[in-house]
Amino acid sequence: MATPAHNPPEAARSGLSQRRKRAQVEGDAAYRAKRTELLQIAGDVFKAKGYERATLNDIAARFGTDRAAIYYYFAGKEEIFQEVFQATAKKVLDDNLAEATRVAALEVSAHDKLRLLIELQINSYEANYPYVYVYIQEDMGKVAFQTTPWAKEMVRKTRRFESIVTDIILGGIRDGEFRADLSVPLVVKTLFGMVNWTHRWFKPGDRKYTAQQTIDTFSAIFFDGLRRS
Repeated sequence: MATPAHNPPEAARSGLSQRRKRAQVEGDAAYRAKRTELLQIAGDVFKAKGYERATLNDIAARFGTDRAAIYYYFAGKEEIFQEVFQATAKKVLDDNLAEATRVAALEVSAHDKLRLLIELQINSYEANYPYVYVYIQEDMGKVAFQTTPWAKEMVRKTRRFESIVTDIILGGIRDGEFRADLSVPLVVKTLFGMVNWTHRWFKPGDRKYTAQQTIDTFSAIFFDGLRRS
């Protein structure tokens, strides 16, 4: 495949865009595999550098090609970022929200429900690393699609997940399981802050901290503070 110049003229860009769109629709298994590999590499680069600092040159170097060749697969960095996170983060949030809804309906204690939700989030982050962690760590106000329907949907579903946790905690208070002298919104923020902050130090596979160790430690700290004396 011939690679276009770094800054091709308008006609060349138009021709490349048509080739890219055609390949994305009609591309064979090899093209799709390379495109998937490129997305995975881009996720690693975004995790390491952040969206703003990461460049197509960084991604191309990790991909084993030059910047120009990237345009056969994507129109640019923004499209790569959007595809990685719009596809991955949305699926993860959808799956987690469905599981949280199921957990909330279980005939078990509020403690057990929250423990299951902590496990759900940590295991989900591990399984989908680094994509979800990049989604968490990025300042979404700096990316172009913050106000798109996709972004608004993500906010709505995140708030729905938080409302499920809030309802579980309120139920635990009503049942005398949890202490009632704490601000429930702050308790919810504490739980999500504790779980989401793992993006700063939890890296699956490095053997320093396992997902299970993280779950056990978070649960012990959180529930010791929330338990009614």
